[in-house]
Amino acid sequence: MSLDLREGDGDCLLPVRVTPRASKTEILGVAEGRLRVRLQAPPVDGAANRALAEFLAKALSLPKTSVRVERGETGREKTLRITGLPAAELRARLKSRVKPES
Repeated sequence: MSLDLREGDGDCLLPVRVTPRASKTEILGVAEGRLRVRLQAPPVDGAANRALAEFLAKALSLPKTSVRVERGETGREKTLRITGLPAAELRARLKSRVKPES
């Protein structure tokens, strides 16, 4: 898994590519250094951003407040700020949730 994670100020910055209005919410894998996520939520009034943060917080066993959109609120490519989890631990938790690269 070759995620382009960055650490700073005790937080991790996680690049994500989102596909809204999918049939189900799921982590697809990693492509071009970004975590690929499908969301059922539509990209309207921040619904997809909230759904993404809540979904990843649950997947990483973190409180909802530990995951927030740092950049890309209106685009498909986003950067999430993950607080309270070092990069090595974030990679380990994601590894069990991400399908192997092909």
